[in-house]
Order: sequence, then structure tokens, then C-alpha cells
Amino acid sequence: MFRYFENLVDPFATYEEVDTPPTRLWPFMLEYSRPFFRVFAWTALISIIVAAVEIGLIYYMGRIVDLLSSAPAELWQTYGTELVLIALFVLVLRPLLHVVDVLLLNNAILPNFGTLIRWRAHKHVLRQSVGWFENDFAGRIANRIMQTPPAAGEVVFQVFDAISFALAYMIGAAILLIAADARLLLPLLIWLVFYAALIAWTVKRVGPASQAASDARSTVTGRVVDSYTNIHSVKMFAHNTQELDYAREAIEETRRTFQTEMRIFTIMDAVLVTLNGLLIVGVVGWAMLLWAQGSASVGVVAAATALTLRLNSMTGWIMWALTSFFRELGIVAEGMQTIAQPVGLLDAPDAKPLQLERGQIDIRDLSHHYGRETGGLDHVNLTIKPGEKIGLIGRSGAGKSTLVKLLLRFYDIEQGAILIDGQDIAKVTQDSLRCHIGMVQQDSALLHRSVRDNILYGRPDATEAQMIDAARQAEAHEFILDLQDPKGRTGYDAHVGERGVKLSGGQRQRITLARVILKDAPILLLDEATSALDSEVEASIQETLYGMMQGKSVIAIAHRLSTIAQMDRILVMDGGRIVEQGSHSDLLALGGLYAQFWARQSGGFLNPEAAE
Repeated sequence: MFRYFENLVDPFATYEEVDTPPTRLWPFMLEYSRPFFRVFAWTALISIIVAAVEIGLIYYMGRIVDLLSSAPAELWQTYGTELVLIALFVLVLRPLLHVVDVLLLNNAILPNFGTLIRWRAHKHVLRQSVGWFENDFAGRIANRIMQTPPAAGEVVFQVFDAISFALAYMIGAAILLIAADARLLLPLLIWLVFYAALIAWTVKRVGPASQAASDARSTVTGRVVDSYTNIHSVKMFAHNTQELDYAREAIEETRRTFQTEMRIFTIMDAVLVTLNGLLIVGVVGWAMLLWAQGSASVGVVAAATALTLRLNSMTGWIMWALTSFFRELGIVAEGMQTIAQPVGLLDAPDAKPLQLERGQIDIRDLSHHYGRETGGLDHVNLTIKPGEKIGLIGRSGAGKSTLVKLLLRFYDIEQGAILIDGQDIAKVTQDSLRCHIGMVQQDSALLHRSVRDNILYGRPDATEAQMIDAARQAEAHEFILDLQDPKGRTGYDAHVGERGVKLSGGQRQRITLARVILKDAPILLLDEATSALDSEVEASIQETLYGMMQGKSVIAIAHRLSTIAQMDRILVMDGGRIVEQGSHSDLLALGGLYAQFWARQSGGFLNPEAAE
């Protein structure tokens, strides 16, 4: 039974992805709700029926009070069958309706609705560009991905568990009072006017207050995660106090916004208790007056009393349900600031997979300033022949990393074009482009998974033997066998910690090298690939790197000039332009910027701030 309801909607079913999700709240909720429309319809119907049954029971309790005026023998003889049928209904059909109602809500909707939103939101966010992630806290993005689905689920839950039930109950209560005596409806209607005004007052304030509180919580998460992620810097500079002050500011703002939210609920509760007192006195008192005048039976008074007491207990729940509804909508609205952002870096509509045959790279009049007037690249032209090894050097900010990022299409080019084997990279699919490029970065961050998972990231279908061979080539196999994590996992099964913090910089770099060796892509980008290695390990890995380069088109960024001296061609960048190029000996003979760098280097390192 549980499995049937749990499988009514598949949250991972194939769907049509959109690059620009709805940016308004209700269209956004509607888009994610489409797979649930049929389930929602049944849930609403059952919820209304359950409310009608509850009203019917109150009505029947009044009828029983009136029937009790008959003698016991006469009561059983005349109404026995009716009473047995009602008893069977209460014992069998009413629980069955309730079970179906909660199965639809608790098992069909809640687990699947939140899962569907979290899955699709995560899938959408992963499609965003590197630049998009660089403009926000990873912690805040993750927090919004995590808190929006349960909030949206709570919105749906309140719609069917409280709001639709409450509306049906109110209508049923009005019908019951009219059936008993139309005059009893007057105090209920007066109360409803004031109750609706209280709801409007609360809703108007709780939505924005909840969104502000949610945004404040996301800011706290972002700041706290930022401190934890950079804990080495925090400890190294002894900045615990500064980090606490940085977090306290956000935590205090969270407290202030939460206080504002809670003040609204306190006022609401105080007014609601007063209104409910007026409801009880108004309806019950009027019913007793009608009874005293002979216009109403004892059963009518009993039914009216039971109804108002039930409404009294329900109104607080309804009000909290409504405020919860709008509070959770505020959280969803805050989460939409991340989830509903359009994907800024898209494949061209007719993009085809990159067909790489030779590996020639043509860079034509390439300019990119990140939307500014200066920085980045300025009219760069370059051709890298198939299998050619290029060394790339220059001061910090000269444009080296920008060139590599544009080649990987982490950003859309502002001017010019990059072609690989004659194909504009802006017109091929991003995944196919990056599948043909292997890169080792200076920041050799690893995934918080096992060593095996990290190496196989380069080629998930590789065999165990191929993976180990790649690790051996990267001089990593021996130290990997000695690894053990806090949970007792050893060797290739040991987990490396967030961003690989459990390993030394050299160990991380060698696992990164193993991953790229395993990928064996025809284009190779090396950004300070051996910067974290000691001289002895670097000397042995240099041989591996040169072996990796055979038959590949290579761009290697380095400050240690000795590592690129053997390249086919060395490019010197300055101010976003290529100012010198040639072999190591040619550039030394030229006596220009490269020769100055070579003369100023200490132990083979380039001083990136060296003056001309």
C-alpha cells in the first residue's frame, strides 16, 4: 500500500529542461507542480470529503441529542438500523477516508515533491557557468537548494491539509447553521469578517518578514561555510576573533529578522483568542436564546455548541497553517533568487559535438575584459599546431588564466573566436569540448570522496588496472597504499576530505595528475602543474609529463621557467597581449622581457612582479 502511493509520481522522471525558469512565485510553483496535478486533484477532493464528514458528525450529534428525548425501547426500535449504519460508517468508512487522505499527503506528495524540486534545482544550478559560481557563496547556494524544497512541500501540504479542509469546513458550518436556524449564521458571518481581516493583516506582514529571515539565514550559512572552508587561513593568521565578528553580524541580523517575524505571530494569537471568545458567546448564546423562545431544539443548541468549540480549536490551527503557508512561500521566494536564475552560458541552438582529429587551436583577435574596460585579454592572435607544446609565462594579471578559461569556454568570448580543428568552440557543445581537454590546475582541489573516485573522475569507465597504472605514472601509488581515513578505509578507498584537505599539497597534485593521465585527452592544459611538488618528485614527474605531452597539443603556464624551457615555443604575455614568442634560446638572445625574467628568477622561479 505504501509503495503504491509512494510511486504515484517519479521525481526523477525525464522532463524538458528550461534555460530561463519562471521568475515569479506562482508560475515557478506551477512549473514544478505539473507532474502532481492528478494527485493534487484527488487530494483536494478527499480533503473536502473529510471536512464534510466532520461537519456531518457534528450535525448528527445534535440529532442524537434530540433522539434521546424518546424512550430507550422506542429509540432502538425506530432508529436502530440508522444508528448501526452510522456506527459502521464511523468505524470503517471514516478511517478509510482519513487513511487515503494522509497517504496522498504524507506518502505520495511530500517525499516526492521536495525531492523533485531539489533534483531539478540542483540539475539547473550545475548548468550554470563557472563565473556564476564565482559571484556567490557556495554555502548560500547550497542552503537555498536545501531549504527551498521542504518549504515548497510545506506550502503544498498546507493547501490540502489545512486551507482546502478549512474552506470546506467553513462552508459546511454555514450550511449546518442555516439548516438549524438561519439566524445562527449572523454571528458566524460577523466573526468571519474580523477573522478574514486578521488573516489579511498577518499574511501581508509574514511573507516579507519570512523572506527577510530566510535571506538572513542563508547569509549566515554562507559566512560560516566560508570560514570552515578556509579554516587553514583562519588559523594561520590567528583571525578567530575577526571571523566570529564577521559571523556575529549575520547571526544578529538573523535574530532581528526572526524577532520581527515572531512579533507578528504574538499579535495574531492575542487577537485570535479574543475573536474566538466572541464567536463562542455569539453563536452559543444566540442558540440558547432561540431555545428559550422555543425556536430551537436542544439538539440545535448542542450542535451549535459543538460546532463553535470545534471552530475555536481549529481557528488557531488554520491561522498557523496560513501563516506557515505564506512563511514558507517567503522561503521559496528567497530560494528562487538562486534556483530561478537563467543559465547564462548556453550551447548554441544547433551545437554539435566537437570532432577533434588533429588538435590545431586557432585564436583569432581574442579580447575579453570581464565586462570591464581593462584587464583580461586584448586582441590576441595565436595558432597552436597539432602536437605543438606551448609554454605561457607573464606577470600576474597578464591574461594567462583568462586565455585558458576561454579555451575551456568557462565564459562566453566578448570579441573574437577560438577554433579547434576549424570548429568555433562557441558552436560546439560544452561537454564535448571539455571532454577533449585535460587540465591540471595549480589549485589541485579534490572531491570529498575516495581516492579511487577522484582518479576515476578522469575516465569513469577505466579499469582498476588502468587507474592504478595512472597513479603509478603520477608517482602516487605508493603513498596511496599507506592512506587511512578516520573511518578505517585504506588505500584507494580512503576518503580525502573536503577539497582534499587530509592530503598534503604534493599528494593532492599527484592525484590530480593521475586523473588527467587517465583521461588521456588530446589537448592538455597545465597551470603550474608541479608547483606543489618537491624537487625530487618533480624531477621524476617531469619525465611523466613530457611523456603525457607526446602527440598532444599543450599549453603550459609556469612561473618556474625551467619547467617550460624545453617547450617548442614560449609565449610571453603582458597587459593582455602576446609581446614575445619563440624558443627558450631565441627569447634569451632577444634580450627582452623573457630574458629579464630568466635573469631575475631565483632557483628557476619567475618573479611575477618583475619590472621591465
